[in-house]
Amino acid sequence: MGRGGENYGKRENAGAASSKQETFPAWARDVKQCEEKYQVNRELGLPSAEVEKRRQIYGLNELLKHEQTSIFQLLLEQFNDTLVRILLAAAIISFVLAWYDGEGGGEKEITAFVEPLVIFLILIVNAIVGIWQESSAEKALEALKEIQSEHADVIRDGKKVSSLPAKELVPGDIVELRVGDKVPADMRVLSLISSTVRVEQGSLTGESEAVSKTVKVVPENSDIQGKKCMVFAGTTMVNGNCICLVTEIGMNTEIGKVHSQIHEASQSDTDTPLKKKLNEFGEVLTLIIGMICILVWLINVKYFLSWEYVDGWPTNFKFSFEKCTYYFEIAVALAVAAIPEGLPAVITTCLALGTRKMAQKNALVRKLPSVETLGCTTVICSDKTGTLTTNQMAVSKLVAIGSRSGTLRSFDVEGTTYDPFDGKILGWPVDGMDANLEMIAKISAVCNDAGVEQSGRHYVAIGMPTEAALKVLVEKMELPEKYASSSAPGDPRRCCQVWNKMVQRIATLEFDRDRKSMGVIINSSSGNKSLLVKGAVENLLERSSFIQLLDGSTVELDKYSKDLILQVLREMSTDALRCLGFAYKEELPEFATYNSDEDHPAHQLLLNPSNYSSIESNLIFVGLVGLRHSNKTSRILLGKRFIKQLKIAKQLGFVLWSLQETIRTQQKLFVAKLVYSDIVKISLPGA
Repeated sequence: MGRGGENYGKRENAGAASSKQETFPAWARDVKQCEEKYQVNRELGLPSAEVEKRRQIYGLNELLKHEQTSIFQLLLEQFNDTLVRILLAAAIISFVLAWYDGEGGGEKEITAFVEPLVIFLILIVNAIVGIWQESSAEKALEALKEIQSEHADVIRDGKKVSSLPAKELVPGDIVELRVGDKVPADMRVLSLISSTVRVEQGSLTGESEAVSKTVKVVPENSDIQGKKCMVFAGTTMVNGNCICLVTEIGMNTEIGKVHSQIHEASQSDTDTPLKKKLNEFGEVLTLIIGMICILVWLINVKYFLSWEYVDGWPTNFKFSFEKCTYYFEIAVALAVAAIPEGLPAVITTCLALGTRKMAQKNALVRKLPSVETLGCTTVICSDKTGTLTTNQMAVSKLVAIGSRSGTLRSFDVEGTTYDPFDGKILGWPVDGMDANLEMIAKISAVCNDAGVEQSGRHYVAIGMPTEAALKVLVEKMELPEKYASSSAPGDPRRCCQVWNKMVQRIATLEFDRDRKSMGVIINSSSGNKSLLVKGAVENLLERSSFIQLLDGSTVELDKYSKDLILQVLREMSTDALRCLGFAYKEELPEFATYNSDEDHPAHQLLLNPSNYSSIESNLIFVGLVGLRHSNKTSRILLGKRFIKQLKIAKQLGFVLWSLQETIRTQQKLFVAKLVYSDIVKISLPGA
């Protein structure tokens, strides 16, 4: 298993190797079997003496620190190029000849050294840029360790130890995880404290969707995404609380395996297409220049080597070393003139500029020639939407209820990042927010566990990307004029803060996949209880009896209004938007006197998630939003759900190959005709 740290890095190699071979499939064993395997009780945790024993065996919960490449090795690598070696050889020969010819001193001596010195200067600058780039990349590779958690809440000796350094965890430790925590090790979920637990594990799988966790066993051959009873080091809790058992630490975690693969890849010496071409060019150039120089030198042999024929045999050889050297200098000068001294410098400069531009996009380039490799890439094959996108969500459309039943209002929202100042809402009412829009903003801000924070020059999501996008929408909607004076202008979170200060959350009806919604019970400043809900539009409509109009009044949700909302939902879904609906409820007789008191009768209703659907009934529907992903690739391969994929491709600006093909999917015949960068026609025969 993983052995990190200086004190434990070389201990128990044999024991570690054997335990590595005997990996215990905790995901395929029930909770009791896992506790027996690791000899621990979830209520008491491990005793201190046992912790020390296991630390001696398994070491610290850290990623190994691989030996970094020395500056001298990096310097030698910069000359591991045919063209550079040719330049170096030419510079050395030119320097030696200049030294030899310049013994007489004077102006000739200084002029003769100009050319070799210029070549040396070019090679030095080339080497400095290469060393700087590769040493910077080596440091960036160490940033993977930042994914690991720094602290954990652990149960040991029957007591809860808060903020224990994560590197001190050992297999068998009992850890409590809460919303926002970074998972410190690979762990088996023992029990759920909340009704649902979701973990964002895109750093391992590339999936944009958080994964719901459970205590139930899964097949032993499940992949990472399928191990729903496991949480993995480096991932983030975005919903719920749970108790877990540490099963793997350090380099034996999934993130540790990624770290090992990155290190192995960094040791690979596979030449890039650019380097191969330069090496081929250098070899051909060497051969041609060498032949020409030899030919020039041989043509002038008669000037420094002469002989006489006696009885048909050459005799009386006369050799002039001075003239031989002179013509050798001419050949060398010809060679140096033929070598493009500026080519390495130009290539290095261009690659360095490309590296800098990619660094601005958070792309790590370890070796300069690798920049060109991306330019040679023609196809990136990917099988998941989360891999095609940057795992960022942004609201692109807001749909609210109109002034009367059967009417809707639609607003396009600009911006694709978590920056609240990135774009605005088009067509926004000049006279400010009406009651219907206020309720949408209130639900988006309060019925939400995510946040948005500034990290350097960028804004990042804390929690679910979908919920973070709603927080950004609230900021773009701004505040009603009556509340504007109660916030600090310029604060990127001011609107959400105002909405949350106006109410008090006293209970949360956590999301589950059956009802597909999340609700919060709030207590307003007037003391009235109400319920705010967000979730799948179809499910909310099924549980809604009314709709809220523009002026805040409510009317019955008739069939026409419901069908109109569903039609808009289908159009937005066809455009590859992820849709969320909003609703609320004002009358909560069971919770009229409830204030999070565990002895209150209403508290028992909240302990059973099967009651949530009945609580979230007779809702008042207020509107919906459509969210989109930010793309990061250029081409897409079509799968069995190709109609939706084509829409995603068009929306994200993908480059699509020209084709006209008939595809049979789910017993239905679809015909798609595509041209470069656009979709001309998608039709269903007989429809």
